[in-house]
Amino acid sequence: MSVSASPSALGDVTPQRMTFEQPLPLQSGAQLPAYELVYETYGTLNPARSNAVLVCHALNASHHAAGTYGGDPKSLGWWDNLIGPGKPLDTNRFYVLCVNNPGSCFGSTGPMSVDPQTGRPWGSRFPVVTVEDWVDAQARLLDRLGITRLAAVIGGSLGGMQALSWTLRHPERVANCAAIATAPSLSAQNIAFNEVARRAIITDPDFHGGDFYAHGVVPKQGLAVARMIGHITYLSDDAMATKFGRALRNDALGYGFGVEFEIESYLRYQGDKFSGYFDANSYLLITRALDYFDPARATGGDLAAALAPATARFLLVSFTTDWRFSPQRSREIVQALVSNRRAVTYAEVDAPQGHDAFLMDHPHYHGVVRAWFDRIAQEIAP
Repeated sequence: MSVSASPSALGDVTPQRMTFEQPLPLQSGAQLPAYELVYETYGTLNPARSNAVLVCHALNASHHAAGTYGGDPKSLGWWDNLIGPGKPLDTNRFYVLCVNNPGSCFGSTGPMSVDPQTGRPWGSRFPVVTVEDWVDAQARLLDRLGITRLAAVIGGSLGGMQALSWTLRHPERVANCAAIATAPSLSAQNIAFNEVARRAIITDPDFHGGDFYAHGVVPKQGLAVARMIGHITYLSDDAMATKFGRALRNDALGYGFGVEFEIESYLRYQGDKFSGYFDANSYLLITRALDYFDPARATGGDLAAALAPATARFLLVSFTTDWRFSPQRSREIVQALVSNRRAVTYAEVDAPQGHDAFLMDHPHYHGVVRAWFDRIAQEIAP
């Protein structure tokens, strides 16, 4: 199908795969033996290799950040409204990469992958991974591609945590960092939401201790409930009220415990859809990585000291109705960076969608990102 027929300005894209024979040391002390990473690239790397931008994905996303597969509108990348020709992250100017994290279920080595030592899926034996492990895996891929320094790294939510981690683990390799709708660590409330979601999965009779593959089943009920819990936290109260209010599925109350309200129907739909494509073990791993991220742990809770190694220039964006990663958490990062005399741009965007706003085509938000990348484009070597 031609590019013009695609619903994306980028047109169709093709995932790529890279194999690493050298084990990846993990923060836990374990290691991931030979593994594969799936990634996509958009745009062209310039001769100086100075225009690369790494996009870090969030919990249930993947390497497929932009473009389509086979011209199918349903295959549109999760950040296609931001990435592409003439868009805020302009692929006419930048070479954009997005890597699927190890432990995910979208192609990179994860619990569903076959462990070469046993010939069976990793399942429950897949090692716990952290944000720092993901960053190190991404750095190895960039080494293979001959990219020694990034023009920028950008991510939203969990992806924003990865972007921050890049500036700490590999400060010499990052010129600019955009951390959107993120936090320097999860609050106790956020950890609690993750734990309830994990318990829903673990207590599903079809989970089988994480080795459900051998039983030919999937813990769909647990996954569905986990997704319903998570989805509630991604939306604002205003967004729910506007979209659903107290609207009933039928004209009258049923006086039972089936689906009565439109919001119930919506959550069940989202849960059922999620349980059909996401891996339960990956969900456990990724939410635990969220819980563990806390750069200030090593500095006794002093975030400014934790961020001191960073030398990049920063963009922080938060959204007024995001209560899961509230503007206050972004301001904590801004304050810590300012105390280290780092260059910081901060935008607090008035958007009604809650945490999901970072995925939306909001003019103020996209205008800020566009202006920030315009400045970077003017500075990079040709």
